[in-house]
Amino acid sequence: MPHRLRPALPRVLTALTLCGVLALSGCSGSGSGSGAPDRADGSTREATADTTPDATADTASTTPDATKDATPAPTADTPVATTPAATPDATTAPPAPTPSGGGVTLPTPGIGFDYQIGGAYPPPKGVGAVSRDRSAKPAPGLYNICYVNAFQAQADATGWWQEHHPDLLLRTTGGALVIDENWDEVLFDISTPAKRERLAGIVGEWFDGCADSGYQAIEADNLDSHERSKGLLTAADDFAFAELLIARAHAAGLAMGQKNAAELAARGRALGFDFAVAEECGQYDECAAYARAYDDRVFVIEYERAGLTTACGTWGDRLSVVLRDLDVTPPGTPGHERRTC
Repeated sequence: MPHRLRPALPRVLTALTLCGVLALSGCSGSGSGSGAPDRADGSTREATADTTPDATADTASTTPDATKDATPAPTADTPVATTPAATPDATTAPPAPTPSGGGVTLPTPGIGFDYQIGGAYPPPKGVGAVSRDRSAKPAPGLYNICYVNAFQAQADATGWWQEHHPDLLLRTTGGALVIDENWDEVLFDISTPAKRERLAGIVGEWFDGCADSGYQAIEADNLDSHERSKGLLTAADDFAFAELLIARAHAAGLAMGQKNAAELAARGRALGFDFAVAEECGQYDECAAYARAYDDRVFVIEYERAGLTTACGTWGDRLSVVLRDLDVTPPGTPGHERRTC
């Protein structure tokens, strides 16, 4: 779930808090057998049904795209052209992912990337890795990342959670649900070990479903849910829950991606995250923290042209960078935009 345009100050405050509470080193400044909701009852973020067959052919001309160049700074209106050998294309197999010592497959640094959590479509030319909602099928032959909203309830799944697990939703002392107002999503209550274990069991079954579908990795959204918890959760709570999720992902043979929270990247790597999915790190000058922590295994999504220019100019030859529209819509949808370095 994109946090696009969130001010950078809370991130700095989080870093200071976490370093103080947990005494961290290396903090940077910068279907489900449980009956858990799935696409059938509308709980996933994907806005458009996955009706487009997968392919590695290029998309229509309304979706401008190009692959990396040695000096990858995009122009104001079009992506920079590149030589055919710069990145894999539709007729060339993507670079082989890197096996890790833990039985999971890591993404290749700098691989061509597309962010499709708002609706799956044939990957554009040059794409070797794609992130899709867990309800969608993976793209054949690519490195596939399964998007899971792991720390908050989908907006249209609140009723299911209230019926089946009301005590796992975060509430104020007065009993009111604590909601991420940007996305109308109730936060999970991960404030105690017992609740974290129960939630990890439910979310873990979603991970198992991703593995069964053929995904190689997980993008677990909302690691920073404490920032929207009205003081009821801490960064330590988020990391304690993340530790359970990382173990579950690895047990299923899936690499685990840290989503956002650049100031926690060093701690995230030490905890066991394998790569990062970073929204607007070019816009907020945060890419270096992710790159250092994850050895350039970083998928960068920008939503503003200025952010794309910065990310490409500094990191386009090392990290996987893409510009998407704010709602990450498929081609043919009003507002769709996709560009690369």
